Amino acid sequence: MRILATSREPLRIAGEAAYRLAPLPVPGPGDDMAGAEAVALFADRARAADAGFALTGQNRGDVARLVRRLDGMPLAIELAAARAEALGVSQLLDRLDDRLGLLAGGDRLAAGRHRSLAAAAQWSYQLLEENERRVFRLLSVFPAPFTLEAAGAVAGQAAVPAVLRLVECSLLVPPRPGVDGRSRYAMLETLRGYGAGLLAGAGERGDAEAALARYAVRVAEDATMGHALAWAVEHDLAAAARLVTALSLWWGLRGRLAGQEPLLRELARRAEPGSDGWCAAQYWLADAAFDAADVPQVLQRCAAIIDVLGGREPSRALVDCLALQSGILANIGRVLEAAASSRRALAMARELDYPLGEVRAMDGLVIGAVYEGHLDEAAELARQAGQIPDIPGGTARVCGYLLAGALAAAGDQAAAEQACAATLAEARDAGDMITLGDLLRIMADLDLRAGRTGDAAAHLREAAQLSLQTGAWLMTLNVLEGCGHLCAATGRFADAVTVWAAWDTFSQQGGLALGDAEMQRHEDARRDAGEALGPDRARAAEQRGAAMSMATAAEYALMLTAPDPPPAGTAGPSQLSPRERELVTLVAQGRTDAQIAAQLYISIRTIRSHLDRIRDKTGCRRRADLTRLALAEGLV
Repeated sequence: MRILATSREPLRIAGEAAYRLAPLPVPGPGDDMAGAEAVALFADRARAADAGFALTGQNRGDVARLVRRLDGMPLAIELAAARAEALGVSQLLDRLDDRLGLLAGGDRLAAGRHRSLAAAAQWSYQLLEENERRVFRLLSVFPAPFTLEAAGAVAGQAAVPAVLRLVECSLLVPPRPGVDGRSRYAMLETLRGYGAGLLAGAGERGDAEAALARYAVRVAEDATMGHALAWAVEHDLAAAARLVTALSLWWGLRGRLAGQEPLLRELARRAEPGSDGWCAAQYWLADAAFDAADVPQVLQRCAAIIDVLGGREPSRALVDCLALQSGILANIGRVLEAAASSRRALAMARELDYPLGEVRAMDGLVIGAVYEGHLDEAAELARQAGQIPDIPGGTARVCGYLLAGALAAAGDQAAAEQACAATLAEARDAGDMITLGDLLRIMADLDLRAGRTGDAAAHLREAAQLSLQTGAWLMTLNVLEGCGHLCAATGRFADAVTVWAAWDTFSQQGGLALGDAEMQRHEDARRDAGEALGPDRARAAEQRGAAMSMATAAEYALMLTAPDPPPAGTAGPSQLSPRERELVTLVAQGRTDAQIAAQLYISIRTIRSHLDRIRDKTGCRRRADLTRLALAEGLV
């Protein structure tokens, strides 16, 4: 006999095999929204409440942000969808800070704890022991993942067993390793909001925040920085502007700009157009939009700043905006416009004696020179920019990255390797994930030119892992381009054509352009790979890559760069039936259970039953595992 029991915690009895249900997948930057189960659930429930509801170009972005802020929790998404008719998605998103009060009034026939978010949280909380309740309340002060050490600093050393118990009770997300290798726990935003209310009601909030502040001073955790910014946005816009200026560079290094988007949007809404706070918020929202592959929004926000500030006295904010605009224009091939913006920014920065702005403006000129093939000029500009005194370390590392790229493009292997290795070590020490990923791609290219395919694969694999962590689309594109050259160099021509086809799709979506020399190299390599395959196999490989989502392509890059990639047919699905192989393929293509059921004309319950059997046969517990299985088998 087999008994399937659902519970908030393991039963801890002999013979038990526990399977933790994760939140529904939410769309990441560049992903197909229709393939995210959280979006599909919201749309389905919203249509049930309002037959006229539909996902459109106007509301798709808000829906994606909504389900992300609800942590992919099915109950929260269903309750939010029920409010969509009365409020609309945009207003619903704006009011989400009061989600516990807003998201109520669920199915009257459901258990009481399933009729509102507050009731669901209260039910779990009341089942805890008193010490566990206290620790839960105190841990809600963390607005970001935290280590066990941090939990002890805020809630006392007796918190350690309570933390483990809260994980068992599904009130904390199990620990996951961060970029520094340390494991961190997390509390879903909804539960954190509930705990924060209890913390204030118990009169413990002040002590908890003070303990967190003392700990943050010692280890410089970004949790307290974000908390301080949230307070400043609400109470002190001038302080918020200074905090954004101080913190945004660090957020950018760690790939965390996207997570600060709600705060930045709120600051932009509250601040006076043209003020320091408004300009800072608009600038970093534009930067975050570029990370999310939304080039039109970047240019739109830059234009908004220029329209407001262009007729005023020269300012640092205008310099920064013109430099950002220049970099974006250069990356999409509009080199002449980029150069004009860079030169205007450079002249203004020198007039204002603004070294950081001077470097940012010169970076745009470097990118433009590389695109036009003026590689010696690009290298010299990058050297000059890196030698400007009094610039932040992150900005200096960008100069090092641009110098390494220019030298590599010029074919100066030794100088490029030296520049790349030095800056790569600095980026690793600083935890600069974005620059590190970009440098790893350059190092992989240098490895390939020197015939070091094993080193190239290791560097590309690390860059692929960073791209998945940060969601930086441009880093993902660079990794895909590099993986194509790696596969071509190792005789895997079908994989090379596939990964380049995926690169083509995402480059076109983001408007990315290559310089003439790099494009010629890319086209020559693709032609050689296509000739090696023949027209039919090349066409099949291209179709495979063009059909991939960005998340699938990133997983594909990880598979291609593994030390010992599994050959087709050895991953374990040989025992799957044709129907089960079809299901694995559809999962890997990003389809939700509901979409698969509609396509195959069977019930969602049958789909889930099939998937459970597939998981038992293959050991693939998560959808990402099934995606890797499908990629290894050539099913997608």
